[in-house]
Amino acid sequence: MYLSRLHQKTIELLEQIDYDMTSLDSASNFYYTTQNHKMNEVMKTLTVISSLFLPLTFIAGIYGMNFKYMPELEYRLGYYTILGLMSIIAISMLIYFKRKKWF
Repeated sequence: MYLSRLHQKTIELLEQIDYDMTSLDSASNFYYTTQNHKMNEVMKTLTVISSLFLPLTFIAGIYGMNFKYMPELEYRLGYYTILGLMSIIAISMLIYFKRKKWF
């Protein structure tokens, strides 16, 4: 009689442990999913920022070289024209990213 009650309690404890393990596994999966979601949002923001600065860096790199014959160097407002072009590129990319809801 005592052994059958002990056997029944042991089965109940094993079922409770199995239920707790399932709950713990579910909670840990939820935690990892939320962490991955946050990391993906950060990566998306960093990607948008880096893609915004890539063409600007390219233009600055071209004009940072010491070429003797560049048409824009003789133009009186060449510096401001290039800055304006870079601003237009950056603003248009920001507008595009906002429309796509990436940023």
